Amino acid sequence: MNSRGNGVDVIVIGAGPAGLAAAHELARVGRRVLILEQGGSVASSWRAHRPGLRLHTVRRLSGLPGRAIPRAYGRHVASSDLVRYLEQYAKDLDVRFDSLVTAVQQVGDTPAHTRWTVTTAGGTMYNAASIVMATGYNRLPHIPDLPGLADFTGSTLHVSEYVGAGQFAGLDVLVVGSGNAAAEAATELVATGAGRVTMAVRTTPHIVRRRVGGLSMQAISIAMNVLPVRLADRLASALARLTVPDLSAQKLPRPLPDLYTRVRRDRSVPVHDTGIVRLLQTGAVTPVAAVVRFEPDTVVLADGRQLRPDVVMFATGYRRGLDHLLGDRGLLDEHGDPRQASGQQAAPGLSFVGFTVSATGALRQMAGDARRLANRHRPVRHLFTARTRSFAGDELRPAR
Repeated sequence: MNSRGNGVDVIVIGAGPAGLAAAHELARVGRRVLILEQGGSVASSWRAHRPGLRLHTVRRLSGLPGRAIPRAYGRHVASSDLVRYLEQYAKDLDVRFDSLVTAVQQVGDTPAHTRWTVTTAGGTMYNAASIVMATGYNRLPHIPDLPGLADFTGSTLHVSEYVGAGQFAGLDVLVVGSGNAAAEAATELVATGAGRVTMAVRTTPHIVRRRVGGLSMQAISIAMNVLPVRLADRLASALARLTVPDLSAQKLPRPLPDLYTRVRRDRSVPVHDTGIVRLLQTGAVTPVAAVVRFEPDTVVLADGRQLRPDVVMFATGYRRGLDHLLGDRGLLDEHGDPRQASGQQAAPGLSFVGFTVSATGALRQMAGDARRLANRHRPVRHLFTARTRSFAGDELRPAR
């Protein structure tokens, strides 16, 4: 087994936007950083998205620290352009590709003497004082283990496998889920000629417009995010009544005024309207009750109704997949999510970045997590050189 890592202060696991932002900010404060990425390129998960998928958030509020997203990429950046941006962002960072991490071990008995070793599938062991887990919130596609699913004779797939472009033209498709991925998939299915599109909804989602009164919903969410949760919930509910039509006739009653409560308690962000509201109103997408079980050629819903779709597409989220690396240290909750907030120290020398769910935008949140992380890793000497006394006078001036 090869052992490496001399001269490295921090190892970042994952070269997605969270890992790249963390590495950039750590390097900015003088730390020597190595990124380990299991794929052959940066932002491997973004490369897998279907063509045409765009960010919900606006370009100017989605850039990572130190580098704005080019204006030429438009207001809502396409996934392919985001990949180009991240490739440029990573050019000055030390990334080792094809380095699947298989073990993370802590060495040392006290916080002051703790170090970490990271082992890859290729047998290489890296050593550093600190590690940052930035493997991604949407890492492993999740399909619930519903009764009878294994015996269902129709086609099934996770939404992450959907490539669009008429893949299911003319077919009857049931989308299971009601989040952003489900709404976007349903919208594209209609646009590319699916014969019928049905969406199984367990909990009515909050739906928000992309822009309200000339302002982006992201900017509005940033302003509301600093308010007490109950007040933010009430304001969000009032705003929805003014901007989003009542879909009760389509069996989607207005949700409770708990948008921000859901974000923080359930890690569930609102659905951004990219066309789904109009499709629901016109009947092009039909909401139905949640799926409870499968039979060989039938999907049974919670209200007893039975459907016979050609395709069932699961937009049922992802799992973090950290258990095999960190599961026995008490760092993860019962859902496999980090207990400690991103950007903060979860254990001596170990932090998470990119696992915060926020209504203010995932990339913006990753940037904030990375800055908080770097502030904790700032060498002590920076505290004394941040400001210097001018010999020309008595005032303090910023160091240059």
